[in-house]
Amino acid sequence: MISDQLVDLSRLQFAATAMYHFLFVPLTLGMVWMLVIMESIYLTTGKVVWKDMTRFWGKLFGINFALGVTTGITLEFQFGTNWAYYSHYVGDIFGAPLAIEGLMAFFLESTMIGLFFFGWDRLSKPQHLLVTVLMAVGTNLSALWILIANGWMQNPVGAEFSYQTMRMEMTSFWAVLFNSGAQAKFVHTVSAGYTTGAMFVLSISSWYLLKKRDVEFAKRSFGVAAAFGLASVLSVIVLGDESGYTVVEAQHAKLAAMEAMWETKPAPASLTLLASIDEVGQKNNWEIGIPWVMGLIGTRSLTKEIPGIHEIKAKNRERIVRGIVAVTALESLRAHRDDAQAKQTFEQYKSDLGFGFLLKKYVQNVSFATPEMIDKAVNDTVPRVALMFWGFRVMVGLGFAMLALFGMAFYSTLKSADKHPPLLLKSALWMLPAPWLACELGWFVAEYGRQPWTIYEVLPTHMSVSTLSVGSLYGSLAGFVGFYTMLLVVEMFLMLKFARMGPGSLGTGRYQNESVSHSVPAPAPT
Repeated sequence: MISDQLVDLSRLQFAATAMYHFLFVPLTLGMVWMLVIMESIYLTTGKVVWKDMTRFWGKLFGINFALGVTTGITLEFQFGTNWAYYSHYVGDIFGAPLAIEGLMAFFLESTMIGLFFFGWDRLSKPQHLLVTVLMAVGTNLSALWILIANGWMQNPVGAEFSYQTMRMEMTSFWAVLFNSGAQAKFVHTVSAGYTTGAMFVLSISSWYLLKKRDVEFAKRSFGVAAAFGLASVLSVIVLGDESGYTVVEAQHAKLAAMEAMWETKPAPASLTLLASIDEVGQKNNWEIGIPWVMGLIGTRSLTKEIPGIHEIKAKNRERIVRGIVAVTALESLRAHRDDAQAKQTFEQYKSDLGFGFLLKKYVQNVSFATPEMIDKAVNDTVPRVALMFWGFRVMVGLGFAMLALFGMAFYSTLKSADKHPPLLLKSALWMLPAPWLACELGWFVAEYGRQPWTIYEVLPTHMSVSTLSVGSLYGSLAGFVGFYTMLLVVEMFLMLKFARMGPGSLGTGRYQNESVSHSVPAPAPT
């Protein structure tokens, strides 16, 4: 059997590389559409300040994009190096959207980003705007296909297990593509990225306004970020409701952990705001909730109940017991493919095969599983409640804080685009890390909440890993963390350098902090 240490290190390595990568992705998703907005205004009005805004913010976008690509490539290779059995077991389904992402989206955005930077003097204004739009479409298509793959891991539709090949096989590509969980995940994730891009531009613009430098440039950037950010954060909140609904439909254990819902509550269930969680006693010592809200969000009805953790565990115990029968029948089929009785038994119980595999963590032959082993497997089916509960609430709290900030920024812009309260500008500056923290917490809740599964209710995590040595994992983990930390330092250095230089880094002669060798006389931006 695979050691727990090997599984934990494999998970930690993938989590570390994914979380580093996700520091760059949201900003890429958000800033690219702001570039489209700015360049569209430039094409419409002909005012050179909008072109300068597109070029300057595009420069910061380009730095972030390059490092996002660098950190993202490693993730796909890890499926072959660290998660070999996972790749064998579900590669036919999971690999399809990743391949399409590379062929359709990555090549598109990579080509367009080159034309974006080097095509200003070679393309007409409409042609360059089209390039910027296609660049934005490419980045979002990339996110779409990756999230379709991830959404299938959360809700594995359009596929079934074949005892002949001993793998999952795709039965409907369209079911995978239009998976409701994947679609909700996509719109929620890209909206969070849009919010990140808007906060980035809003915060840096606020710093310029506080310093009273490049004011005409900064106030326009501030206005675009305020409007775009308000629309984006509202989308995040509304679409988060839809994501919650899909979680209720497909992942009861995740939702119950997020809500610290130990017992099934009468419908419609209340939304727990705060609670004192006792995981050992499997109860809440006290809790504060809002009546009806969770029931309405999770079921869209007043009568449908949301199962609690104790009820979920009871049902999972039954599925594990049936899963033992499925695994035993499957092993008989592996030995004798023509065993009609084993085939009939397997077809009857195969929907619970994954639950039988949970026992492989404790015993090689699941038919020898003891009641104590079954108890451990049952407890494994629900993630740590406190981590899920508080991670989700901090994420939501940050979302509403950003909603308040963008709302005040948008109101201030409508009231007077030339002057904003210093407190608002300082608040925007201090809120700069908020969307990244919210995005990382969202990733944590989604992925940690899926445990103990890599493919929900199909393939347990402990069966998915490659047979590597613990020492090699320690070495590669240290290498990745060191290299990615260096990339993060490079990103922050370059971002801070060009943010401090401001639009003067364009060398147009229209802005402050321009080097003498690059500046040329030019009229002030209008």
